[in-house]
Amino acid sequence: MMSNRFKYLFILFIGFFFFGGIPAEFGTEGAFFHGYMIPKPVIRVGLGTNLQDIRIRSSSGMKIYEVNTGYKIINDDADEAEIKGAGEKLTEKYVILIAHSKEHDEADQLAATVKAQIGGNVYVADDRDTDAAGVFEIKLGDFLTRGDALDKIAELNAAGFKDVWIDREEIVEEPSRPIWMLVADELKSLDRDSELYFIPANPQSFLTLNGKSYRGFLVMSGSPRGIVLVNYVNLEDYLKSVVPGELSPGQFNAIEALKAQAVAARTYALRNMKQFDKFGYDLVNTPRSQLYVGMSSEDPLSTRAVEETKGEVVRYRGELINALYTSTCGGRTEDAEKVFSGRPVPYLKSVECVSEKQQEWQIEAKTPVAPITVDGRNASLDVALLVGLGIIPIGAEPIDFRKDASFDEALEWIRDARRLVGVKDKGFVPDSSDLDFVSLARLLVEAFGWQDRIAELLLPGEVDFLLKDLPQVQGKDRGPMAYCFQSGLFPASIRTGDPLRPVGRAELAVALARIVKDHKDFFKAGMFRAAGKGTIEVGQDFDRRTLALSNHLRLLRTIESETTFATKLTLLGGENVRWLEREGQVAYLEVFYPPNSNVLDRSSRFNRWQVRKTRQELERLVSQSYAIGPLVDVEIKARGVSGRATDLMLTGADASATVHGFQIRAALGLRDTLFVIDRSYDEEGRVDQFTFSGRGWGHGVGLCQVGAYGMAVAGAKYQDILKKYYSGVKIDKIY
Repeated sequence: MMSNRFKYLFILFIGFFFFGGIPAEFGTEGAFFHGYMIPKPVIRVGLGTNLQDIRIRSSSGMKIYEVNTGYKIINDDADEAEIKGAGEKLTEKYVILIAHSKEHDEADQLAATVKAQIGGNVYVADDRDTDAAGVFEIKLGDFLTRGDALDKIAELNAAGFKDVWIDREEIVEEPSRPIWMLVADELKSLDRDSELYFIPANPQSFLTLNGKSYRGFLVMSGSPRGIVLVNYVNLEDYLKSVVPGELSPGQFNAIEALKAQAVAARTYALRNMKQFDKFGYDLVNTPRSQLYVGMSSEDPLSTRAVEETKGEVVRYRGELINALYTSTCGGRTEDAEKVFSGRPVPYLKSVECVSEKQQEWQIEAKTPVAPITVDGRNASLDVALLVGLGIIPIGAEPIDFRKDASFDEALEWIRDARRLVGVKDKGFVPDSSDLDFVSLARLLVEAFGWQDRIAELLLPGEVDFLLKDLPQVQGKDRGPMAYCFQSGLFPASIRTGDPLRPVGRAELAVALARIVKDHKDFFKAGMFRAAGKGTIEVGQDFDRRTLALSNHLRLLRTIESETTFATKLTLLGGENVRWLEREGQVAYLEVFYPPNSNVLDRSSRFNRWQVRKTRQELERLVSQSYAIGPLVDVEIKARGVSGRATDLMLTGADASATVHGFQIRAALGLRDTLFVIDRSYDEEGRVDQFTFSGRGWGHGVGLCQVGAYGMAVAGAKYQDILKKYYSGVKIDKIY
C-alpha cells in the first residue's frame, strides 16, 4: 500500500506535470493537461462545496480522469456525467431489459445492433433470476431514476424496440467508496478522496455544470466540507464573466467605466490568489470574491473592455493593491479602516465622488408654453406631443388652445393622426358639420375604424350606464359616444353636462394624444452627451448622433415621475433623454433628471434611499445575532469621513451591544451604512418605527462603480477613473 507521504508527493508531481507549475509572474505560455492547454495565468474558481447533485455536460465531448493513489482515465469521450455526493446513500439503480437469448453469440450480436442504433451502455449479462442455466440478458443502463429509464424507453420504442421493460437492481454500498458517478449509462463508485478532472475534447469546447456553461475545465474533489467543484480557467476568460456581472454593460454601457472595472477585477483576482487554497481553489464565484456565473453573463462590450486592458493591473509602490469596489458610494467613499478592521490602507482613502472639472450645458426653449387645462387636468403635455409629432401645425402666431376647434381644423388634425398611426385610407370623407362631442365621436369612430369594437366589445348595459345622464344622445350616436367615454377620450364632465357644446382645441388635443399613444411609442430615447449651438449630442461611446433643435422646441423636465415644462435646462452629461423629431429637428425634448446633485453616482437608484422598519421587525433581525432582549433603541455613536456609521449601539431591555463597521449593514438589513435615523413613538413612549434615510449601496470603499460610469460619460479615461478612487497608484501591464 502506498504510504501517505509518497501519495502526497505523487499527487504533487501529477499537479506539476499537468500544469507545469504556476509561477508568481505569468508569461504567455500555457498550462497543459494531457494536450488541453489553458493560457496562463490560470485561476481556480470554487463553484460550490458540499455538493450533492452534479450534472456536467460537454458541448462536444469530454475526457474524465481520476487521480487518486493512482491515475487513470474513466471515459475518453463522454457527453454527460451525473454525480451523487456522499450525503446521499444509493441503494438502487435502474436498467432496461431489452431481450433474452439462449446463445451468448446471439446476445452479443443483438447488443451490438442496439448499441449502433441507440448508443449508450448496452451489455450482456447472465440472467441470475431464472432457473434455466445459460440464459443471457441484453441490458441498457445504468439509470439513477425510473424517470430517466422511462425517457430512454420512449427512444427505444421509437426505434422499433417495443418489448422492453425496466428492472430495479439493488446496490450494496461500500463504506469506503461513497461517491457515485453515472457516465455513459454506467454507474461507478469512487473513493471519498478521489479527484476527477473533466476535460473538454478540444479547446473550442466548453463544459456545462447544472445548466451554466464554463470555459476551461472542471475538477471535482472531496474535502472536509464535502464535494468541491473547481473551474480552472484563464484569468482573462474569467474576467469576461466577472466584469459584466459586477457592472452591467446593458445599464452602464460606457467603455471606459467597463475598462476600469476590468483592471480592478483583474488586480483583485491576482492579489487574492490562493485565498481559499486550503479548499483547493483561489476565489469563490460569489460577491464574497467577485460574481462569476460563467459564459452566460458575457457581453461584447465588456469583453472588449477586458481584451483592451489585457494584463493591466493597479499597483501601489510596486505591489498589487487590494482593489475593492462598491456599487454606489452615495457621494463619498470611506477610509478602509473605518469599515473593515485593520490598519489604514494608503490607497483606500475617502474621496469625494464628484468631478473636479464638471462641465455644464444649457438648453433654452425659444417658445414659451402657456398652461393648458382640461377639467383641471394639465393638457400641455398632450399638446406638446401633438406639436412634436407634426399633428398640430406651427404657424407664425401660437395657437390659442382656450378657443374652440372648428370642424375643418379637427378634420385636419385627425387625418394627420390617422396617417401617423398607419390607418389604411378607405376614402374617409365625412360631411362637414358643427363640431360638438356627439359629432366628434362619430368622426373618430369613422376615422379610426372602431365600428367592430363597438359592436363586439361594448355591451348594451355599458352603453346605458355611460349615457344614463345624456338623454339627448340617441340612435346611432349612442355607441360611438359611449365608446369615447369608456376609452377616456372625452372629459368626464361631459357625462353630466352638455354633449352638444363646442369642443375646445385642448379637449381635441387630449383625445388625439390618447389615441396616438395607444397605437405606438413614437419617442426616440438615448443619453445626453453634450450641447452645441442649436444642437445636442446623444448616444453611447460608439454610436453618437448630433441632432438639430427646432426653433419651436418644447423642453420638459422629469424628476421622480413628475413632468413639467421648462424654458431653460442645465445638464451635466449622462442624463437619459427622449425626443420627437419634426422635419428633421427635435421639437420635443424631455430630460429625466436624477435627484438634484452633482455627484458622479447620481444616476444610481440607490444614490438615495429610505427604509422603514417597525420595532418588532428590527428586533427579530437583531436578535439573530445579538442577545439583548426586546429592542429599545438604535443609536449611531461614531461616523467616518464620509458620514458612514462606524459604531452603532443596540440597546435592549436585557443588555446592549456595539456593532462596528461593515457588520452594521447586516445587523440592520440595510444597503449601506451611510444613513440617519428617525423614530416614531407609540402612546407609551416606546419607539414604534425606525426610518433609515440613507445613500449608497455596498461597503463604500474603493472604486465607486456608478461613479466610474459617471466619469466615463463625462469623457474620462479608465486610467483617470482608477487613479481617482485609488489614491497614489500606478497602472502597470504585467503580461
